[in-house]
Amino acid sequence: MSLREKIVHDMKEAMRAKDSLKLNALRMVQSAFKNREIELRPEPMSEDECITVIKKLAKQRKESIEQFQAAGRQDLADNEASELKMLEAYLPAQMSREQIEALVAQVMSETGASSIKDMGTVMKAVQAKSGGTADNKIVSEVVKAKLGGK
Repeated sequence: MSLREKIVHDMKEAMRAKDSLKLNALRMVQSAFKNREIELRPEPMSEDECITVIKKLAKQRKESIEQFQAAGRQDLADNEASELKMLEAYLPAQMSREQIEALVAQVMSETGASSIKDMGTVMKAVQAKSGGTADNKIVSEVVKAKLGGK
């Protein structure tokens, strides 16, 4: 079963269970899929594209949570957090910080990176090797720390 089929199936289940929060989140995902499909025409949307769309939506939720908490709107932050949790269920498992640190160390030794100027090279290589399962924000923090950035 493809990711899109699973989301459609889960939407139907949410309708039957009258789970409006989950249903709204899945409808948002379907809408994002349709928009991306329109952008890609005439090529069909691949499974990787579906994952990319969900990652983008998850990133938006994370940013919204930070902004709502900064504004003192915990009710809205909680709503975004529950949507984020639902989205993450459709994404491949993310690497832990320890795994990312090990991968960054490996890439740095392979590329010979030694200064903060090499950050872009290391970031690209880590993302390629991780297959997108490493959180860019954590990768950036680890690379900066190892290369002596701020």
